Amino acid sequence: MSNHITSEQPATYDEWLEAIADGEAFYLASPEGHGSLPPRRVCPHSGSTDLTQKPLPETGTLETYTVVHVAAETFSDDTPYVSAVVDFGPVELTGVIRGLDPASVSVGDELTVTVETRETTDDRLVVFRPV
Repeated sequence: MSNHITSEQPATYDEWLEAIADGEAFYLASPEGHGSLPPRRVCPHSGSTDLTQKPLPETGTLETYTVVHVAAETFSDDTPYVSAVVDFGPVELTGVIRGLDPASVSVGDELTVTVETRETTDDRLVVFRPV
């Protein structure tokens, strides 16, 4: 696993997305075992500044979701899409689900994480896909 953080500078959001895209998804762990996501200099739970890069589990569990049928004009070409929160153990990630019909999505689904682009803007985003 590449080290995307240093003692001087935490990984940026773009570097974190790049790590996911490279198959090296990670989270930051405090000595107390709390997980958080970059960019982060301090654990939001314990206040510790001693954060260590840990590999993100390969799969997560869908905790909650909503199907978006009407979006801001900027994202209208993306609809309908499923906005979701997926539990990866130490951390929860927010992104969109692709590869499943929105009507078949269920809490408890097992998903993997990747990075893809939006249909409308070509911006990168966190995407969950079925296992």
